[in-house]
Parts: sequence; structure tokens; C-alpha cells
Amino acid sequence: MKMDMSGLIGEIKAKQAISATDVMTLRQEIWPDGVISADEADLLFQINDLGSQPSEEWLEFFVAAITEYVVNQTHPKGYVSDDNAGWLIQKIDHDGRIESAAELELLVRTMEKATGTPEVLQGYVLKQIEDTVMTGKGPTRDGCALQPGSVSDNEVKILRRVCYAAGSDGPGRISRSEADMLFRIKDATLNSENSKEWPKLFVQLVGNYLMAYGEYEMLGRAEAARLERFMDDNEASVGGFFGRMKDSDIGGTFKKTFSTDIFGEKNARCGHIDAVEQARKLTIVENSWLHGKIHADQNLDPLESDLLDFIADELAGTGH
Repeated sequence: MKMDMSGLIGEIKAKQAISATDVMTLRQEIWPDGVISADEADLLFQINDLGSQPSEEWLEFFVAAITEYVVNQTHPKGYVSDDNAGWLIQKIDHDGRIESAAELELLVRTMEKATGTPEVLQGYVLKQIEDTVMTGKGPTRDGCALQPGSVSDNEVKILRRVCYAAGSDGPGRISRSEADMLFRIKDATLNSENSKEWPKLFVQLVGNYLMAYGEYEMLGRAEAARLERFMDDNEASVGGFFGRMKDSDIGGTFKKTFSTDIFGEKNARCGHIDAVEQARKLTIVENSWLHGKIHADQNLDPLESDLLDFIADELAGTGH
């Protein structure tokens, strides 16, 4: 850092506000080159923890800077490391829960921007959102009256963003843990005044878990690092790239990831269509999971009924 930030921090603390001018100063001093150091990231959290009234400029700067630090400044870029995930959780969870809208947006943006995140971070984000819905406390309330055990419009938006985030279980794919969370929220909010968008989201997300086809398999962090090193090899000619790729372990990873021989003449389009149709059928495991959820309280509630109707319609479309 080029200048002593203690004076600026003192001013922010004294006036209990982070102005657009303050943000401009911080951006010029801390992030002129788009790189955030560990000390600078710690300083930004220190400022955010002052409890001052933030401006929109601060929220956007804080989230963008810390997301860049966590997601893209450890190789391979796009993959949140275990250390960075632990650091982020420790910074946010020092008092047991998310305190500010900036922290919540930071978690959601990290999940959206990252190619991959550790399971511990995925679980932490889901728990924070679930706890907020259950207790009625937290930044997703956006200044509205606290209503424990209800799902607000803002929480619907947050749930949609997190569950569909690329850094969760994969882009557009809902995981078992996310589906379990959605059922817990549904059970806890059945008789509450929820957002009108909540029933639709519940059916869409759980239906996605049960029936959506996901060909994409995210590369693991170690495999992504190997690929990044491979791509950064500037000594070999471009003309030999595909030949080297085919003969390398990385090539095998690509074949496994995309479920097809990308170097041969095999065309998987017909197989892809068959796979999509097959995915829409419930497996024994999925059917058992759904049966357990539906019959847990020996009562078919309206959202469960909507979900079963959705599944029936989808299965009818496959001819099964």
C-alpha cells in the first residue's frame, strides 16, 4: 500500500459512513493494478467490519476486490483454494453469522464467479442462507420487517443465484445437498406468508436435481492446474498442440470430462439425446429420496403436490 490507511479508517469510523469519495481513495491506493495483496484484503475486511453505513460504491468495490483476491489470484485461476475458502469463512464468520449485505453478496458472487469451490465453502454458503430464512435475521431482509420462518422475494433471488452458480455443483445443476436444504426450508415455511415466487422456485430447483441432464463434469482443482501449466507451455509450436494434447494425460481428462472422444471421428450427438431422455427418468436412488421426503410427515403439502405434477408432466413428455 502506498499510504497509511489509519487516517482514512479513523475518518470512516468517526462519521459511521463509507462515502463514494472514500471508495475512490481506496481504489486508487489499494487496487490501481487490479491486484489485491493478502494485507490489503485484510484491510478491506477491517473497514467493512467497522459497522459503518456503506455506499453502493463501497459494496461493489469490496465485493469485486475480495472476489478477485479469492478466485483469481491463486493458481489455477477460477478455482477457490482450500486456504482461501478457509480465510473467507473465518473473516465472515468471526461472530457466528453474516452481518452485512456486502458479506452476503461477496459469498454469492464468489460462487458465481468461480469455476470450482471447495465443498466446505459450498456448505457454508447454503447454511448461512438457510439460517437467515429460519431465524429472520440477516442481510437478506434488506431492511424489511423480520419474519422468521418465511421466504422473502430477496431470499428467492439469493437462493436462485447460489443454487445455479457455476462454483456450486456445476453450472445449472442442483446437488443433493441443495435439494435437501430446499425441502427443509419448505417444511419450515409451509404456513407462512412467503414470496409468490417461492413455490415455482422450489419446484424448478428440486425438479432440476431429479431430472435435469448434466453432461458437464467440472475439472478438479489439481487437474485444472495441470491444464493451466500445459496451456502456458510456449516452447512447443501451435501446430503440435493437438498432437501433444492427444498423447497427454490432460487429453484423457478432456475425454472423461466431455464424455466423448474429441480427437477422433466419433460423433456423440445421438448419444447425447438419449442421455438427456434417460436423465429425465427417476433412478431408484432418486425415487427413494423423493419418497422419503414426501412421506416424512405422512402429509402431501401443496408444494410437494406441485412437484409431483411437474415430474409427471416431464415423464409424460418422454413417453414413459
